[in-house]
Amino acid sequence: MGQKIHPTGFRLAVSRNWASRWYANNNNFAAMLQEDIGVREYLKKKLKNASVGRVVIERPAKNARITIFSSRPGVVIGKKGEDIELLKAELQKRMGVPVHVNIEEIRKPETDAQLIADSITQQLERRIMFRRAMKRAMQNAMRLGAQGIKIMSAGRLNGIEIARTEWYREGRVPLHTLRADIDYATSEAKTTYGIIGVKVWVYKGDTLGRNEAPVVEEVAEEKRPRRNARPGGDRRPRRDGEGAPAGARRGGPRRGGAGGDAKSGE
Repeated sequence: MGQKIHPTGFRLAVSRNWASRWYANNNNFAAMLQEDIGVREYLKKKLKNASVGRVVIERPAKNARITIFSSRPGVVIGKKGEDIELLKAELQKRMGVPVHVNIEEIRKPETDAQLIADSITQQLERRIMFRRAMKRAMQNAMRLGAQGIKIMSAGRLNGIEIARTEWYREGRVPLHTLRADIDYATSEAKTTYGIIGVKVWVYKGDTLGRNEAPVVEEVAEEKRPRRNARPGGDRRPRRDGEGAPAGARRGGPRRGGAGGDAKSGE
């Protein structure tokens, strides 16, 4: 039975980039990776109401640069920048190096896979019907320019005894096409019946790889070669009388003279 590979990992270094961009030796790699995971969990909990899509962490020369993608940057910054200063101080305390925090606005939150998944899980925790939440999210994404979307929910849906999986798709979602821009995200809804998992795939169209430009080749117009003449002149030999003036009779004169019967000589 075929299984689904992670769409982001499948496209890394082809059309997607890493969320953690730094280099480390073998001794420090595990500690720095664990630190990144802790920072992302902290930001997800701290900025729960800020609609955070993704977090990019870079470590240039004993510093740290964190870029937060949010559809509500005003909530992250706070009044007169107070909240972001407190956030920066907490991150410096956790990471032990100077931290620079950048905020990037998500222009279309309805087509961001992480924000769609978080929105559905919040609705499930408020006991909204899962089908209604999924179909509403799909309609909004397609209306704002997504070329395809697929949403899958798994768990005790609507509080049933036996867990099951349901998914809906609208448009195209080509998972095997490397040039396809597939945005993928997951989220969990903690309900009174248990955890319900939500997966979202959003197809935003084909994209070119990094540092890749379209190549246009000029194709010369093909001319149809002329048909070579057959050896010996014309295609078929000319018969006697062919090419004579209109109304002339082919062949020799009639037997028996003009106007006579052809059988009169018998």
